[in-house]
Amino acid sequence: VQLQASGGGLVQAGDSLRLSCATPKRTSSNNAMAWFRQAPGKEREFVAAISWRGEVLSYADSVKGRFAISRDNAKNMMYLQMNTLKPEDTAIYYCAVAKGARTTSYKDYIYWGQGTLVTVSS
Repeated sequence: VQLQASGGGLVQAGDSLRLSCATPKRTSSNNAMAWFRQAPGKEREFVAAISWRGEVLSYADSVKGRFAISRDNAKNMMYLQMNTLKPEDTAIYYCAVAKGARTTSYKDYIYWGQGTLVTVSS
């Protein structure tokens, strides 16, 4: 199963980026989706999750009020709008699909994309 994350890049602190994730319909149907990120030398961490029906399940405290997750099931797409970016947001961002409609548990996310790099300069 191949998820395709895109939209990363090099930006300055305070800028915005919108990440996209394309998924096979048979994979994302009826399942929650989420964004995770992994900074250099750190473990992968949760960013945001959204239910199959488009309800936002959770945001990491570090991104609340700045990031917004959404999905378009008709297009089999998920998005992450990132505003007021900070240098500490620098990471590879991964999209993932869970086995389950409303989960935020890492262990339930079984399909992963290849990641897209976001670099925020100060």
